[in-house]
Amino acid sequence: MRTILHSDLNNFYASVECVYRPELKAVPMAVCGDPQARHGIVLAKNMLAKRAGVQTGEAVWQARQKCPGLVTVPPNHDLYLRFSRMMRQIYADYAWRIEPFGLDEAWLDVTGHAMEGRAIADELRLRAREELGVTLSVGVSFNKVFAKLGSDMKKPDATTVITPENFRQRVWPLPAGELLFVGPATRRRLAARNLRTIGDIARCPVESLASALGKNGEMLWRFANGLDRSPVMALDESAAVKSVGNSTTTPRDIRDERDARMVLMVLSESVAERLRAQGLRGRVVCLSVRDVQLRCFTVQRRLARDTALASEICGCAQALLREHYRWERPLRSLGVSVSALRSEDGDTQLTMFPDAPRERQYELEHAVEDIRRRFGHFSIQRASLIGSREFGAINPRDDHAIHPVGRYER
Repeated sequence: MRTILHSDLNNFYASVECVYRPELKAVPMAVCGDPQARHGIVLAKNMLAKRAGVQTGEAVWQARQKCPGLVTVPPNHDLYLRFSRMMRQIYADYAWRIEPFGLDEAWLDVTGHAMEGRAIADELRLRAREELGVTLSVGVSFNKVFAKLGSDMKKPDATTVITPENFRQRVWPLPAGELLFVGPATRRRLAARNLRTIGDIARCPVESLASALGKNGEMLWRFANGLDRSPVMALDESAAVKSVGNSTTTPRDIRDERDARMVLMVLSESVAERLRAQGLRGRVVCLSVRDVQLRCFTVQRRLARDTALASEICGCAQALLREHYRWERPLRSLGVSVSALRSEDGDTQLTMFPDAPRERQYELEHAVEDIRRRFGHFSIQRASLIGSREFGAINPRDDHAIHPVGRYER
């Protein structure tokens, strides 16, 4: 039987800030985005703020209503990345299969280790406290899904063990939303069928779940019944990139199609640069939209051929927005991503007549990218952006940290 650990650094951003500023431990504090740039949400909070009711993901003004004495600090992503790397070096003393799940979480496969899983978890917690000054919650189980559930059960600085013998008592009473990959929409669909706990999912006929949720229904049934067999990926194994994307909450509302076109071009340039940097091209363009009332939707379209061109990505995103949004309300944020990826060196269906204009467009975008790499992002811009102080100043690739996210195998 496998022994899988899931390690979760408690209140990670806030804990790292407290390491460098110990005085913050004595006051309710939160790491927050910039309200002036409309990124003003709580990214992490310490235990004092948590006890006052402050929640991750809520607006700063809401947090201050609950906790008037809240001290806020801006995020320092480079520092958090450094701590994440140091923690992974500690993990490497116990396992070679280590799969990150964001900066603050990771799975470890310690099957066959001389120490028992609980003992390894307790030692990891001790080393995190003594060597890094932060705390961990660790779940120990026989699969990845239950290990993650275990790390969420008791915080901070705790070890929780879920076994084949006790998972029905420990896991099944939990709300369905606690199960990995059960988001708000899936939770509502489950509740409509009176499936409100993980045990309800486990006891439901798999055929019924598959009928309601398709393949996701089968997957959730396996998860709930302890049948997850997905491997922990080793750090040095190349995880397949499923998609490349960027999104942004704009400094002011996007009021019309002209505004949207500028933002979509900025995002598409960032996505295209990242695709080319990884030697990839994609076939499916996805547009995500959120309006000022925080209503969201996503739509996508398959292109006729693979691309890493900003002009083609942006053109498709604009067409999707034009077809699916009626401008009843201004927009607060937009996102663009490209999926169905393949290597640009892979097999390609050649045409009888080369597409010279498209090849020149690739040369042009490579030249722009080279100029920006040498002289900075704003050394060259599209003319359509020069007159827009708010949108022209957006640099989604550099200003919006792209954190490594571990792949999860189904």
